[in-house]
Amino acid sequence: MQYFDVGETVVRRDVHRSGRVWSELALRVVADTRDALVTACAPGAEAAWPSLYAKARADGDRSVRTEVFEAMARGEWELAPGRWQDTELLLWKPSAAWFSINAFSTGSGLRNWYVNFEHPTRRTEGGYDTFDLAVDLVIDPGLTRWQWKDEDEYAHVRRLGIITDIEHQAVELARAQVLSLLEDRAGPFTAADGWAAWRWNSSWPLPRLPQTG
Repeated sequence: MQYFDVGETVVRRDVHRSGRVWSELALRVVADTRDALVTACAPGAEAAWPSLYAKARADGDRSVRTEVFEAMARGEWELAPGRWQDTELLLWKPSAAWFSINAFSTGSGLRNWYVNFEHPTRRTEGGYDTFDLAVDLVIDPGLTRWQWKDEDEYAHVRRLGIITDIEHQAVELARAQVLSLLEDRAGPFTAADGWAAWRWNSSWPLPRLPQTG
């Protein structure tokens, strides 16, 4: 496997089973080992996502997200430029895992841990491809409390056929794996204090998407 250099800009893409790109986020490589690819970004990092999703974010209207998933099911979406907002992100992604573990920080410190359930990594020349599977796990900074997030959206995308039975089975296994990591303080939770203390260096250029066309 080819590894990325520390400091290199990579692009995380969500790619629908049709082969079309659903979203993109520019990230900077913090570490790349056999265990996991660790990347980061800060507010202002370049992104691209469906225009309906951009509207939902701008309006703060979660009800629009239902339309977003219905557009995905129909294969009808166009990407709009965006920017990462509000938090510094540190992201841990093992290549074969059906999840990534993320730390979201603000100026006052670690806001929360966030587990995103998604496809295993498929590396590309400029980063990696995956696909978000809707359900998430939010964990408090001290690793003592957690709650599932977006179970309603997960059920909705299951009804729409966006997530297959095979993917659902993989998510169920991944849920148990993540809770085991949390209980055992394994993976990034082994060095939770270091992750909590990590901050984006303000001298680093913000990651940008590659220019096309």
